[in-house]
Amino acid sequence: MGGRFSGRVALVTGASRGVGAAAATRLAAEGASVAIVARTLDHHPSLPGSLTGTAERIRSFGVRSVVVVADLTNPEDRARIVDEAVDALGPVDVLVNNAAANIGGPLLDFPAKRVRLSMEANVVAPLELAQRVVPGMVERGEGWIVNLSSATANLQGGAPFDVTESSKLLGVYGASKAALNRVTDGLAVQLHGTGVRVNSVQPRAAVLSEGAAALVGASLRPDQIESMEAMVEGLVALCDCGPDHTGHIEDSLGIIERLGLTVMELDGSRPFPGGIRPLPG
Repeated sequence: MGGRFSGRVALVTGASRGVGAAAATRLAAEGASVAIVARTLDHHPSLPGSLTGTAERIRSFGVRSVVVVADLTNPEDRARIVDEAVDALGPVDVLVNNAAANIGGPLLDFPAKRVRLSMEANVVAPLELAQRVVPGMVERGEGWIVNLSSATANLQGGAPFDVTESSKLLGVYGASKAALNRVTDGLAVQLHGTGVRVNSVQPRAAVLSEGAAALVGASLRPDQIESMEAMVEGLVALCDCGPDHTGHIEDSLGIIERLGLTVMELDGSRPFPGGIRPLPG
């Protein structure tokens, strides 16, 4: 099928549900072959969504897909992800590091084991996957790495603090995302001039994925929620940005505004009802 990603191979982690599944679907709708990675092949004990379901949606667009069941906190699993994707689909052109461990809790008694798990999933895994795809990207003279960050990485800037009760529990998660942003910056600096673009994107407001809805959905007002379609629109724009757009930490709505984009349905077929329209001029 045609589309701006026709002929490209994308690898998307955390693709059994939420932003990862939505991004994988949208990339496929625009022609990409997609390798999808997560722990849940068929059934999660408490959340909807699975790799099998995402793969079915991807293949409905007539593109190729491969499922890689892997735990990103497991070094042995991480070591085989890119090889399995390349063996099935060819060299990776687009890497979307979406998977994350969102583990909350008060810092004063936050277990060290959970700190290590958070950093392993949210910092070490994205860096290792980037390290494995970058040589091929450099050889071909182009590539796109998009890391999924979070506004929890931002500092509060001192008292008085205007934070929600749930955000008080996200100190380690925010620290891991701040570290991921620094990895984005460092990779972009080292790779500038090779054709490999490395950027981070985060929602400006909360995106109610299945996991987020379960964790904080009841505490959010409607004006604090961003549509999944808007998040994916901003993310996908960074999967096709020019070679000098690299090293940026951006929010999804800011990307949409900067580029004057219309928010599309996840299948790319028409504008999302109520979505953001192109800016005038």
